[in-house]
Formats: sequence, C-alpha cells, structure tokens
Amino acid sequence: MNDTTQLPDSRPVRGRSGAAATAAPPPARAAGRRRPASGQWAAWGFLAPVTVYLAVFYAYPLYRNIDLSLRNYTVRSFVQGDAPFTGLQNYQVVFHDPTFVPALLHTVVFTAVSLVFQYSIGLALAVFFTQHFRLSATLRALFLVPWLLPLIVSASTWSWMLNSDSGIVNAGLHAVGVGPVNWLTSPTWSLTSVIIANIWIGVPFNLVVLYSGLQTIPGSLYEAAALDGADAWQRFRHITFPLLRPVSAITLLLGLVYTLKVFDIIWIMTKGGPTDSSTTFATWSYRLGFGNLLPAFGPGAAVGNLLVVTALAFGLLYVRVQRKQGLS
Repeated sequence: MNDTTQLPDSRPVRGRSGAAATAAPPPARAAGRRRPASGQWAAWGFLAPVTVYLAVFYAYPLYRNIDLSLRNYTVRSFVQGDAPFTGLQNYQVVFHDPTFVPALLHTVVFTAVSLVFQYSIGLALAVFFTQHFRLSATLRALFLVPWLLPLIVSASTWSWMLNSDSGIVNAGLHAVGVGPVNWLTSPTWSLTSVIIANIWIGVPFNLVVLYSGLQTIPGSLYEAAALDGADAWQRFRHITFPLLRPVSAITLLLGLVYTLKVFDIIWIMTKGGPTDSSTTFATWSYRLGFGNLLPAFGPGAAVGNLLVVTALAFGLLYVRVQRKQGLS
C-alpha cells in the first residue's frame, strides 16, 4: 500500500520537474534569436546613410549619364525629357569622329607619362625623407603646397610661367642662350606643357602615400642587409621596393583614376588646343556637351562613359591581382 501510494506521488513530481526543466530552454533560445536580429537591424541602420549617399551621388548620376548616351538629346528635349531612344548611335558617332583617335592617344600619353614621373619622383623623395635630417619635416610640408592649392590657381600659375612672351620659363631659357618656346600655343609643346603641370601637382600625393608605406617597413631588415654587405641600391631593390608593392599598387590606381579625369589643368592652360593637340577624353567630353552653341549631350556622355569604363576596368584588375596575392 505504501509503495503504491509513493510511486504515483514520486513519478508525477519527477515528471513535473522534468517538464519544467525541458520547458526552460526555449525562452533562452528565443532570446538568442532576437539578438542577431537586433544586431542586423543596427548594421542596416549604419549602412543606410552610406547607401543613400552612393545611390544619390553615384548611382543616379551614372544612370543619367548612360541614359544621355543612349538618346538623342537636344536643349529642348533635355528640358522636357522627351528625347528619342537611339541605342548605340552616339557611340558610333564618337568612334567615327576624327577627334577620337588623337584624343585617345593624348589620353594614354598624358596618363602614362604623368603616372611614371609622379610615382618615380614621389618614391625618390619619400626614400630621401626617410633619412630624418634637419628640416626634413619642414621640407615635406613645403612639398605639399602644390597638392593643397586649388587646381585653378595651379593651372593659372603654370599658364603664366609658360607664357611665350612674359613667362619666367622662357626668360630663363633666354638667359642661357636658348630661344623662346611656344609652350601653350604650339601643337608640338602643348601636350608636354600640361603634362609637366600635372606631374608637379601629383608628386606630393605620391610622396605622402609612399612615405607612409616606408614607415611600416621594419628597420631591422635594413640592419641585417647592411651586415650582410648589401649596399644602398641592393637594399632598395630587395627590401624597399618589394615590401612597398601593395602601397605602390593602390597609389598607381588612385593616380590613374585621377589622371584620367583631369580637366581643369588642360582646359585652363590650352583648352585642348591648338588644333586638338592637347585634347583628351575629359576635355573632349566637356567640349561636346557644353563647349558649343549646339551642344551634343549624347556623344559627350558617351565619351564620359568610356572614361568610366576604363577606370572601372583597371579597378577590377587591381582587385583581381590583390586577391591572387592574398591567396598565394
């Protein structure tokens, strides 16, 4: 009798306790599920301003530029928004334009020469300033002046310096017995003039970025190489340049994107002339869209899209190379 009365009493008690034990975890799991959800909403909240900014100031202008290049826009249709769709006709007009080949060549030469000299001079100055001699900080600050000046001021200064009649450059050439050079009005020298000005403006950027990269290289590597008998050139070739390669890649990529879209310097100094001798895609696109009494919005937008595609291609190439280096 006692056993039969105790068993029913003890089993339900154990059953209740077991049920309570098994029922307790679900609220904990539910609470654990709520935390990631709240964290995800917080992440979206932080991303929302950036997403809106990119959509308004990058995605929408790019969409509008593509739409311009695919329609026959005039001043009237640009205001009213009823331009007819023409497909790739504007691109065909650009490719068959006699200005296309010279503008392409000038863009390639302007970009390549500027990048080579900007990087080389910037790297040489960065290595020079790692010596930490007296007044090195002051000189580094002075080298930043061309980068800090507004482009209109820099371009105007170079226009005055390279003036054929009253420029200081021709005055210096005259002092050493060299005849005057028509830097800005000669088809032979106009592209060279804007390249020189662009190099002068871009060197400080390369100096700052490459100098920062040099600070991350451990000094013990140079000490070990010096003990092994390596001279300055060997230390630069086998230590500095290889370890600076990631910084060099991003420096050249940013310089490429910046140089492709350079407009202010060329337009202020030469306006792409004379006879299109310094015309690049950037100046040609502006001249097509805004430089004539009858603007050609469609072809101008098409030329601008060619610049965008070129910059995007090099950007994707950089990402692919960096990914391969990370995997290796």
